[in-house]
Amino acid sequence: MSKIKEYQLFIDGKWVTSTSGETIDIVSPSTEEVIARVQNGTVEEAEQALKAAEKAQKSWKKLPARSRAELLYKLADEIKANAEFLAELLVKEQGKLLKVARMEVAVTASFIEYACEGARRIEGDIVPSDNANEQIWIQKVPRGVVVAITAWNFPLALAGRKLGPALVAGNTIVLKPTSETPLATLELGNLAQKVGIPNGVINILTGPGRAMGNALVGSPITKMVTMTGSTPVGQQIARNAAQNLTHVQLELGGKAPFIVFEDADIDAAVDAALHSRFDNCGQVCTCNERMYVHEGIYDRFMDKFIAKTKALKVGDPMLDDTDMGPKVNKSELEHMEHLVSVSVKEGATIATGGKRLTEGEFSKGYWFEPTVLTGVTQNMTIVHEESFGPILPVLKFKTFEEVIGYANDCEYGLAAMVFTNDMNTIMKCNDELEYGEIYVNRGHGEQHQGFHNGYKLSGSGGEDGKYGFEQYLEKKTFYIRHKA
Repeated sequence: MSKIKEYQLFIDGKWVTSTSGETIDIVSPSTEEVIARVQNGTVEEAEQALKAAEKAQKSWKKLPARSRAELLYKLADEIKANAEFLAELLVKEQGKLLKVARMEVAVTASFIEYACEGARRIEGDIVPSDNANEQIWIQKVPRGVVVAITAWNFPLALAGRKLGPALVAGNTIVLKPTSETPLATLELGNLAQKVGIPNGVINILTGPGRAMGNALVGSPITKMVTMTGSTPVGQQIARNAAQNLTHVQLELGGKAPFIVFEDADIDAAVDAALHSRFDNCGQVCTCNERMYVHEGIYDRFMDKFIAKTKALKVGDPMLDDTDMGPKVNKSELEHMEHLVSVSVKEGATIATGGKRLTEGEFSKGYWFEPTVLTGVTQNMTIVHEESFGPILPVLKFKTFEEVIGYANDCEYGLAAMVFTNDMNTIMKCNDELEYGEIYVNRGHGEQHQGFHNGYKLSGSGGEDGKYGFEQYLEKKTFYIRHKA
């Protein structure tokens, strides 16, 4: 048996063993084997990281933004140079397909590169004053120390999404990945050292979410919290940050409706619906969580959709021909079973799937079949509770007004998907759907220059593009009076 690698905390440019003397096992969701151990960090170490970041930020912000970007371009290059190693690490710790993991590594680098392009676009304003011999200068300046808390489904990409704009804007950062998938994120510490990013600019911590997370979020040193994760955790972060009026940016849960109107391109909609539900084992915040199909095309659509769902190959995520890997952990797997059981009790029918896989190659790991539920009604639990896994409830609808009502009958408002070739319907969907992102005639998947923004309990603030970059800056106003 090969020796299990033990990772340390990355604080102030150094690798540090936690004073707790405790470690956390990182378990492969494919095999249930311990693949690594990370530190069970303490509140005191959270404070050390924040102080290191605070100290480093004083000099980091004085560097020209372009100089900061040059260092981060080098970091992106190192990420790409280590792409296969990082991708395989993501497969081991999260269970995503190798081809998806490779894409995640590439996206991580491109998130950072895109942020670097904004280094010369940190722009303010000069505004006329009501007073004679006076101008008003409005500058955009870094906030200070940013705490970034990431989710387990795309841990490396989310780290890059936050790290890039935070550092280019002149902030320093304390990254806290989840205990399920921290390994690839921790490797960023080695790459930061290699390219010469100053000590304290990037810090990476592992440890219990509640104790360490509360210490990071509630500290007066922290000037911004950016978090991707569940709505209950986001709500707690907002409460903890409120004591210091810390700026909070939250990307939280979703329950995306996928609406197929009668005039839709059925084949295109089937393919998009399939991938938008089962990508990354359904563990994507913008996934197709509930599908509404017009009654006029329902039978034709579902015949094709069920056939393609049944054809999906579940198995070893390292293999090229695998379509879906495991759930991330045992509790998530059990939640899938619970949701299916509740749905059947409430009157739904299992059209395909519906259970965990346990035989042969699936004797170890957290495997669940791609599952489609029919006979679903709007009042069922599965329509309202986020599943975050390979379970899709399907409902019929008759009219535009009916389906819009169904889609908006939800506490979440992150993403929605619409298939129709009628421009009037598209415009009406744009006006009436209560979602921050709407995908028309394609599946989910945002782009860097867009704005990843949730409504309602899906979050506040937003990521990506110029609007996301501005989250990491605050404004400072100068009233300048001069002699005539």
